[in-house]
Amino acid sequence: MRIDIGCGPNKKEGFTGIDVAKFPGVDVVCAVGRDPLPFADESVEEVHASHFLEHLTANERMFFMNDLYRVMKPGAKAAIIVPHWNSNRAYGDMTHQWPPVSEMFFYYLKREWRDANAPHCDKQYNPDGLDCDFEATWGYSLHPGLHTRNQEFQQFAMAWYKEAVQDMHATLTKR
Repeated sequence: MRIDIGCGPNKKEGFTGIDVAKFPGVDVVCAVGRDPLPFADESVEEVHASHFLEHLTANERMFFMNDLYRVMKPGAKAAIIVPHWNSNRAYGDMTHQWPPVSEMFFYYLKREWRDANAPHCDKQYNPDGLDCDFEATWGYSLHPGLHTRNQEFQQFAMAWYKEAVQDMHATLTKR
């Protein structure tokens, strides 16, 4: 099973579309982040969630990550795309929730890192905390105006220029 969470009317081909509203192409209506995903434990092989996570509150994000971990098979991958926190794409949409998703968010998804750095965010100490254990990697999509620039300049722009990075693309792998 492959699922596209928050697909809206643009479901990824070959995926089961899930959204809070019954847009054309949505297969499952679910308030993801508040309600459990309607799938059996360890039944999902691949996940796609583009421009969805930023619509959840901080507590809903933790609930979602735990539930996503529950339904994914070991070794399964989730592609998560969010607007970069330093782009107006992150804070221009009034339905986006605070805080914006940043690179640090992905560290918290690994149990070993939480144990060493943020045990207060783990379910063993916080009943609303994280219980997932993902390996996370991420990268960036740059503003089109930077595509022709050399890598050194792109790195400089990413560090110092607002709007240089438009989105973050993360891959979560269930450990």
